[in-house]
Amino acid sequence: MSDRAIEEKIYALQDQLNEYAHAYYVKDAPIITDAEYDRLYQELIQLEKDYPAYIRSQSPTQRVGGVVLAGFEKAVHEIPLYSLNDAFSKEELIVFDQRVQKALGHSVSYECELKIDGLSISLKYENGQFVRGATRGDGSVGENITENLKTVRSIPMTLAEPISIEVRGECYMPKQSFQQLNEKREEAGLETFANPRNAAAGSLRQLDTKITAQRNLSTFLYTVAEFGPLEVSTQEAALQSLEALGFKINPHRRVCHSVDEIWAYIEEYHEKRSSLPYEIDGIVIKVNQLALQDELGFTVKAPRWAIAYKFPPEEAETIIRDIEWTVGRTGVVTPTAVMDPVVVAGTTVSRASLHNMDYIQMKDLRLNDHVIIYKAGDIIPEVAKALEDKRDAASQPYPKPTHCPICASELVHLEEEVALRCINPKCPAQIKEGLSHFVSRQAMNIDGLGPRVIEQMYEKELVQDVADLYYLTQEQLLTLDKIKEKSANNLLQAIEASKANSAERLLFGLGIRHVGAKAAQILLAHYGSIDQLAQASAEEILQLHTMGETIANSVTTYFSNQEVHALIEELRQAGVNLTYLGMTNDQLASIDSAFKDQTIVLTGKLTTYTREEAKAKIEALGGKVTGSVSKKTHLVIAGEDAGSKLTKAQQLGIPVWSEAEMIAAFSAEEN
Repeated sequence: MSDRAIEEKIYALQDQLNEYAHAYYVKDAPIITDAEYDRLYQELIQLEKDYPAYIRSQSPTQRVGGVVLAGFEKAVHEIPLYSLNDAFSKEELIVFDQRVQKALGHSVSYECELKIDGLSISLKYENGQFVRGATRGDGSVGENITENLKTVRSIPMTLAEPISIEVRGECYMPKQSFQQLNEKREEAGLETFANPRNAAAGSLRQLDTKITAQRNLSTFLYTVAEFGPLEVSTQEAALQSLEALGFKINPHRRVCHSVDEIWAYIEEYHEKRSSLPYEIDGIVIKVNQLALQDELGFTVKAPRWAIAYKFPPEEAETIIRDIEWTVGRTGVVTPTAVMDPVVVAGTTVSRASLHNMDYIQMKDLRLNDHVIIYKAGDIIPEVAKALEDKRDAASQPYPKPTHCPICASELVHLEEEVALRCINPKCPAQIKEGLSHFVSRQAMNIDGLGPRVIEQMYEKELVQDVADLYYLTQEQLLTLDKIKEKSANNLLQAIEASKANSAERLLFGLGIRHVGAKAAQILLAHYGSIDQLAQASAEEILQLHTMGETIANSVTTYFSNQEVHALIEELRQAGVNLTYLGMTNDQLASIDSAFKDQTIVLTGKLTTYTREEAKAKIEALGGKVTGSVSKKTHLVIAGEDAGSKLTKAQQLGIPVWSEAEMIAAFSAEEN
């Protein structure tokens, strides 16, 4: 192949992948499967490795980070980023509208937009190319975070038109990403983030851009420094133009013509707030006509033509009655506040994680304290503060635990961790948690082995590790409470059936730190078996897409333990499959079925297949099964007693199949 042909192929592949990424991250409308994207991405990585002269700044491979910064330079905003005046009631909005009408001499229309709770950013483009990204800072001077912003997939590196423009918006962390990030940090013994805004800010200020790239940040753009390049006359038209240029724009906006219409919009999104996939803390109201904005002008600190309505905090007062400590499968000891039940953001809350001892000491939380609680990201109950004026005079600071609440081993505070950790490998809590994880749905999926059964098995010394599950007998199971002959046989059948699982389930079930279900699938799809993976070096694992140093080191450390090899041998002798049985990316690409490239949701009770069996067959035919219905969903398969997911699909106009239609499609593929 000639140099010209190679250049054209690489550039075409870069542009193609950027188009796919734009559809996924900006439009929320994927046009190819994750597997096909990954296959093309790997092809581009290899081509750019062989021909580095053709790597362009807009190549998707340049978004994964890798630059380690010495620090952040100052970034001067030639046109300041103003803050907004706040309103907290309808009466204050009426006063704002009256002030605008008095200054202009007539009524106006307003553009109402959701106020995203993230970090304000400014993006500069020259001739359509991204050249600088900065934080708001004090409005006049921020920090240059260009390299970190390059890793945010919703920010275009090249605009649809070669114009020079500076745009402003908000960088945020979706609620789901926030929850997953905190779960991983808590499991690793690290300090958790208080809310998605703090998590987004912390992610954008990482000196190692690889860390930022892993945080799944997104953006919504909402204005420009100067409107001249857009040639528009209203805020609504400006947003439409920004969207046409390739920016992600929030669709939940509305032009209103009175305070009553504005208030109806506010009430609507206050109600919908908890169902949004990102956090909002209010509504921004702007005069829609840009010429009128210019006429109204600015005060020293804020525009006269806009105001931010702030939602009242979703908080409640309760009392901490106890602090319970639980031990996870990695030995991290986590405190949980047990409180008087109270309603917060529509649900009753009686427990809230206190994360670690540092958190308790920082907030000076004590037993019987009156506290204010809220929901971080509208999801996770958190204790905001103690009400010291209501504290008993005899109250004492909560004592730091010194020994494991389960095995009484001395707790340790490892370097660079905020968590207390039990490092006793024989700690019953860790063993039982590990067993529960091993049999869970995403792991070996052994139905009937719930926590209570596992607790009994452990207490009766029937199991000490996961391999022991495969040597259980009917006689042993019959010694357990409420286990009769039929239940014992069902358990044995479920255990036997799990032996045939594809090996990525086993790898995930082993509970290696930082190796989730997705990472396990990627590793086994590449190495083919547990045995091959066990021989891999950290350097080899790092060559795989999405595999970082943390996972690579964790895997190699795990398999360097001789006890692990003994465990794997026990599993092998029991007949547990150690080989990957799934399809490679090349095989998936060659599939032609009704399910290929489709995002599918299963809901209701299926009678012919279990949910897991149906999911496995759909994925084997090139489909992707997810748990929630959204605009990205292509098809919903509804069994008996389907509920809210079916209703939402019908509201969105998404095709719905019965179980019989699904079975017919399976049969058509088999024939």
